[in-house]
Amino acid sequence: MDRNLAEFPSNWGRWGDTDQLGAVNFITAEARARGVAEARTGVTVSLARETPIAPLIAGPMATLRADSTAVQTAMMFTGSPPLGMAELMIVNTHHPEVTHLDAMAHMVTDGQVYPGIAQADSSGPAGVSHGAADAFADGIVTRGVLLDLAPQSRLPDGHAVTADDLSAAAEREGVEVRSGDALVVRGGWDRVADHGRALPGMTAGAVRWMHDHEIAIYAGDIGDASPPLKDEIPGALHRLALARLGIPLIDGANAEALTAVCAEHGRYTFLFVAAVPRILGTTGLPVNPLAIL
Repeated sequence: MDRNLAEFPSNWGRWGDTDQLGAVNFITAEARARGVAEARTGVTVSLARETPIAPLIAGPMATLRADSTAVQTAMMFTGSPPLGMAELMIVNTHHPEVTHLDAMAHMVTDGQVYPGIAQADSSGPAGVSHGAADAFADGIVTRGVLLDLAPQSRLPDGHAVTADDLSAAAEREGVEVRSGDALVVRGGWDRVADHGRALPGMTAGAVRWMHDHEIAIYAGDIGDASPPLKDEIPGALHRLALARLGIPLIDGANAEALTAVCAEHGRYTFLFVAAVPRILGTTGLPVNPLAIL
């Protein structure tokens, strides 16, 4: 194991040797009640991006190209004339155009997945048996906190998001991040539209900040930098937050609408709700996170 990785904090074993929820364990009944109390006006905002579809005419492997549409469909009709319609869908779950939850089994460290399960015992040809996304099918309900890192703007190209950036945003908004919170981060970037540019990314220090504040789940438009940040652990958000700390990640979240609503209401905390479909044995699933103010 890389020395920098070995010296980074770990939650392996913190909630038992077979735990599948990771940092979601920080969401106690008190944390859920605190989140529910934030739903004061009933205004609801989705944090999911709109995902386009394409006809299934190029073959199922076409969705594996980085520049391809994430979802392909084939329409099916019953009767003539049609009495009903349905579709067959092929979804590239971890495509940046799909807002999705990364499960514990998604990242492998030295042949193991969180919290120390051998990868061979975690998944196989039949799917994931430990650390699958459906572990969160009962829903994640807690208080959410939006940290806007670049109000009315966007972070510079290739910006390294640090712990100081997160603390400064919290202080600017007048919010206290608490144990069990869902952290939503806005940097003003779109990993699809901005593909090819130097993307900002989370540093190991920012991930340690999440650990220190006992963040339960992360969602945002800032992920791992591309290309990797100089002198930083590559892929810190996935290799550290997800793999070592067990913080599930909602990749491809869109915080723009929420940012506008929070600014309008003059507060940056809300009820955060997310649940994945009960599709068993996957490393990730599409999700539609909701912020309720």
